Parts: sequence; C-alpha cells; structure tokens
Amino acid sequence: MCGLSGELRFDGREADLGAVGRMTETMHDRGPDGSGLWSRGPVALGHRRLKIIDLSEKAAQPMVDTELGLAVVFNGCLYNYGELREELRGAGYRFFSASDTEVLLKAFHRWGPRCVERFKGMFAFAVSERDTGRLVLGRDRLGIKPMYLAGDSRRLRFASTLPALLAGGEVDTGIDPVALHHYMTFHSLVPGERTILSGVRKLPPATVRVIEADGRSTERRYWDPPHTERPGLAAGEWRDAVLDALRTAVRRRMVADVPVGVLLSGGLDSSLIVALLAEQGQEGLATFSIGFEAAGGEQGDEFAYSDLVARHFGTDHHRIRIPDARLLEGLEDAVRAMSEPMVSHDCVAFYLLSQEVARHVKVVQSGQGADEVFAGYGWFPPLAGVARERAAGVYARAFFDRPHEGLAAIVSPGLLPGHDASGDFVRAHLARPGAGTALDAVLRLETTAMLADDPVKRVDNMTMAHGLEARTPFLDHELVELAATCPAELKLAHGGKGVLKDAARRLLPARVIDRPKGYFPVPAVRHVHGALLDLVRDALTGRAARERGLFRPEYVDRLLADPERDRTTTGVNTLWQLGLLELWLQAHRV
Repeated sequence: MCGLSGELRFDGREADLGAVGRMTETMHDRGPDGSGLWSRGPVALGHRRLKIIDLSEKAAQPMVDTELGLAVVFNGCLYNYGELREELRGAGYRFFSASDTEVLLKAFHRWGPRCVERFKGMFAFAVSERDTGRLVLGRDRLGIKPMYLAGDSRRLRFASTLPALLAGGEVDTGIDPVALHHYMTFHSLVPGERTILSGVRKLPPATVRVIEADGRSTERRYWDPPHTERPGLAAGEWRDAVLDALRTAVRRRMVADVPVGVLLSGGLDSSLIVALLAEQGQEGLATFSIGFEAAGGEQGDEFAYSDLVARHFGTDHHRIRIPDARLLEGLEDAVRAMSEPMVSHDCVAFYLLSQEVARHVKVVQSGQGADEVFAGYGWFPPLAGVARERAAGVYARAFFDRPHEGLAAIVSPGLLPGHDASGDFVRAHLARPGAGTALDAVLRLETTAMLADDPVKRVDNMTMAHGLEARTPFLDHELVELAATCPAELKLAHGGKGVLKDAARRLLPARVIDRPKGYFPVPAVRHVHGALLDLVRDALTGRAARERGLFRPEYVDRLLADPERDRTTTGVNTLWQLGLLELWLQAHRV
C-alpha cells in the first residue's frame, strides 16, 4: 500500500522530475517507509512506500526491469501474487524479489494490459514501456485504490491523491458545475470521472487506459458483473455459497509479511470478519473499536456490541474513546486528509481510529461494502417489485439529498448546470442493458459507480493518512459477482442483507445479527454546535468563501441562524454539507 505519481509529456520535452518529486512528497503519510523517483526522457515516476509484502529494499519502487524494458509504480496488494509468481516462473521468468510489485511487472510483460483480469486484489498502477513510449494505467475492479489525473495537450500527470496533483502545479482549480450538482445530490460524492475541480479527473474503476507517446489514448473496461439472477439454487444453498465466498475473501486478505488486525464496529459485517478469522485459527487477533461523547440525545459509541464480539472470540481488543476536545482538531486533520470533500461524519471517526490503530498494526480488515453489495441500506426495499422504468424516480426519492429544483435556492446561479445532471447520470446508468429488475439495476449502479466514491474512498483516505492499509473482503470481486446473481428477495430479507445474516447465524451471537443497524456514531458532527459551528461559520462567511460564491448568501445566513434547520433525505446536516466543501477547498488552498 503506497502512493504513486508520475508525468508523461507529449511535447518533446523531458518530464518535470521536480514536479513529480513534489507530488510524491505530499503522499509521505501514505508511504512512510521509503520513497523513490525515476525518469527517462518524457516520463517520470514517483513512489512512497508502505512495507507490507517483502520488507527488503529489493521491493522498492519505482521498480525497473531493464531486461524487459518496463518501469512500474504500484499502489495496493495482489492477494494471489504467490500463485501468479509460480505460473510466471513456469513460463521462464526470473524473480529478484519476493514482492507483488515484481509479479505485476512480469505479468504485464507476459499478458499485456489484459493482466488485470488475472489479478485478485486492489490496485492502481502505471507501467512505462521503454520501447514503445507508451504509458499504461490500470485500476482495480471496485475502485478500491485511487488514481487521479490532470493534463492538457502538453502532458498528463497522475497520482494517488488529488492534493498531490495540486502540489505539482498548473491545475485548473475552477469548480465543475456538474460535479457540484452531484455533490449536493449524492451525499457529497462525485461519481464517475469527475471531481469537484474542473482540471482533475479520475481513472474509472475496472479500467485500463493506454496512452501513446503522442498523447492519443484508448481505454477498456474489463469488468462489469451482470446483476442477473441465477436460477436453480435454494435459499440454503445461497447461504452456503455466500459464506464460502466470504471465507475465501477473508483468508486472501491475510497475505502479508506484517500482522493484520480488524476494525471492529460491533456491526454484522466487521463481526463476521472476526468470526471467520477465528474459524481459520487466528489467535491473538488485534481488534479495534472507537467511541465518542454523546450529543443531541445520540449515543456516541457501540462498545456493547464490539465488546461482546471481542469476548466471544477472545481477541486482543482495543477500545478507543475520543473526547470532544480532541474531535475538532481531528476533524480539521481529517478534512486535510481527504482527496475529495466527503461529508460523512464517518470520516473523522475513521481518521482518529486509524491514528490509534497504526500504533499497533500496519494492516487491517474492514467491513465496508457489504451494504451496497447485499442491499443493506434503506433505499433498497422501496425498489422491490417496482417496474424497471420507474426505478430512477423511486431511487431518487429515497436516496437523493434533494431534487434538482431545490438546488436553485442554495447554489449560486452561475454554478448551476442547465439540466438535472445528477438525475441524468442515474437514468443513464439504470437504462444500460442487463440487470433484469429495478433493484438489480440500482445495485449495479451502487456497486460499479457510487461505491468507489463514498465508503471505499473514505476508508482509503482516512487509513492511509496514518500509513495503515485497509482491506475490504466484502469487495472481493468474486464475492461481488456471486452477490450480483443472488435473488433480490434473499438480499432484502430480514430488513436487508438477509442472505448474509442467515450465513452469520452459524458463527455469531443472535444479539449481534438482529441488532438495529448502526453507523460510526459521531454525534458532535451530526449536530453542528459550539466550536464546530464556529469553524463552519468562519469557513462560509470568510473572504475566500465570499470571493468563491458557491452558495446563495441569504441561504447560508438562514442556516447559520438555525443550524439544525435543514437535513438531507438521509439525515445529513445541510449546514455541515455546505461548510465541509468550503473547509476542504480552503484546507487545500484552492
């Protein structure tokens, strides 16, 4: 797990190694164990390393193989690198390290850009071909590992974080109106290739892009699960199949040359990971939970459940309680750690939890993705039995923060696109062929488009801010493929994630399975008051915000006069949604 960066020039000039060095250095926290730079003519690569597999310097990056004519930078982990290495050895390849990076490099030489189809893991990489001058960029199927891009007719730059591109300089930092529309509609996430900044784009998940020496490029999406129900299996067979696939996914993510722990919230998903690791004979497993002070009548921790699971499986449990005095400082640090603005109060919880966990381990497993894959959220049940052509409208009413028409009273007129950009995005995705039911179509949208830009990005940003690698077994692509073919009624049963709950009954106490759905509770962020209100007020009324003019001043004034006045469909405080965006822009000097 690391941070990568680089540049490819198309104008005949040598790559700007100084700019790549600046980009690389901004990602020190992602890779505190080492750094490297490499350049050859129009291409330069940079890397920050977190040592997880092959702790020796033989695995340092950028990794160059002069015999094969390739140079690579890689962020992530190939869980099946051992099997691939043996296959490549059988084909005559020689290895000088025990790293998965070298396996990726030689797999690319053997199979070209289609090597990604053989990888089981999370990854973003850039491979430079000496003999053709091509640069090949790739990203894993679920978008677990990030890749940001900025370029023009002269060059392309890429990095694991958006702030790294800003450090390189010469980025168009204007606000993208369509992205702002998405931000205000999809709980602050901006799906697809866009980011909130006009000059920065993302390589989409499950995509390989080949950039020629002259700047021409082609790309291919190499994975798109069908989301079509598989007939012929009984409910018990589905339960067993899901449990077996999850068991494999959890076992794969123990591959490391350092200890692996678990982020244990006490919910179904993380508890199931602990149970499966215990089943596989893991002893002394380190588990970690976090709690905050109560506020606004809301409890600030779920220790009753995490303690129960820790005792049941005999883990080495760490209970971390964060006082409000530390919360505000942590919140500002969490905003600086965001590659893109993320309004979820989970962010500060993950940031502070990761800060503590990194003192004990360098790798953890985490339960993110289960709700999107197995239909655990409240906006899924209303889609059951809905006609396919009505899916977009039903989904919008349950999921969107507000309708398109509501944005006119909030966003300044010059930053509103002339059409319902977010509605159009959803309608286009749901209209794609395949996915026989409305629910299947929405689950496909969530899994292939929304997931990468909310829980996945949140976990990557907040853990990597402390040099901590997070692995998400519920996003194992083979498990996701299986879930995509599981009948909707089995996923929606028992209030959502029914088939997963049935599988868990073989391993977990009923009290954990049948509990009300929980989240990382951070009440002091859900209820904007005190020092947090002062922070938000300063951000939204200061000179930078006035000059930027994102939001109508009269609307901001009304929210500041009554901070609990407005909440989105899913319960997010609207004042916090507006304030977070300004806080992020100001933190990164945009």
